[in-house]
Amino acid sequence: MTTKTSELLAVAAPRTVAVVRGISDDQLDLPTPCPEYTVRGLLNHLFDVVVNFQELARRGEVDWSGKTDHVTEGWRDRFAAETVRLIEAWSDPAALAGVSPGMGLPQETVGDMALADLTVHGWDLARATGQPGVQAEPAVLAALHGFMDRMGETGQRMGAFGEPVPIAPDAAELDRLLGRTGRDPAWTP
Repeated sequence: MTTKTSELLAVAAPRTVAVVRGISDDQLDLPTPCPEYTVRGLLNHLFDVVVNFQELARRGEVDWSGKTDHVTEGWRDRFAAETVRLIEAWSDPAALAGVSPGMGLPQETVGDMALADLTVHGWDLARATGQPGVQAEPAVLAALHGFMDRMGETGQRMGAFGEPVPIAPDAAELDRLLGRTGRDPAWTP
């Protein structure tokens, strides 16, 4: 069985997994478009996202305070396996029903948060490590623009997104999304 959320995650995940696989060990200390993270720090955050959002799909409690270094032996393969588990967790229609007990948001919005992190942080990591630009499918971009319409201001107030970066109205949809999350699509290390 699948859901709209799991289908979108299944489209986005392989692109981010490819970026993660393309990161060399000598790039782990590089800066990223997320000023508070190096490549290693952002990889660890993204690991936490894919693991914790599996639990959130099951309406479980998660602890974001742990600072585990996931970038150890076999980390690229483990990341790929965890993204598969993330997609599976959101494939159950029950995952999208009701309100998240831990976050107080509609479960559908929580699923969109996972999609946003996977997509945007995939771009962050590609940009930081000089990999070809990550593209996003139109359906993923449409879902994420809808998510930003609903949650962008709240996310800004909570520190999840930076101040929007002005982007030309005729810019590519991915660039417009990045600008909405506080990223400059022209960012370079």
